[in-house]
Amino acid sequence: MKRSNLTRKDLAKVINEKMGFSQRSAEELVKNVFSSMKKSLTSGESVKLVHFGNLTVRKKAPRIGRNPRTGETMEISKRSMVTFKPSKGLREKINHNKR
Repeated sequence: MKRSNLTRKDLAKVINEKMGFSQRSAEELVKNVFSSMKKSLTSGESVKLVHFGNLTVRKKAPRIGRNPRTGETMEISKRSMVTFKPSKGLREKINHNKR
């Protein structure tokens, strides 16, 4: 059965197997990488992972929307969101594998 998600624990296991780090050290490494990425994104900075893609914070303006259940119009408040743009190489690999 194929898994649909790659978890932090899975990443730590790969680091443990391929690089020889202890499981605990590998988990700590993964934790620190994601912590650094979160810190950068929450301060509004972008994260560029060469040969993988870019994570950027995008600010969205308030807008008028509609409640799908009631049809009532309402204002959707301004907010920030994280967007991911894959690198050209990753995009090509993903699209090549679908053929």
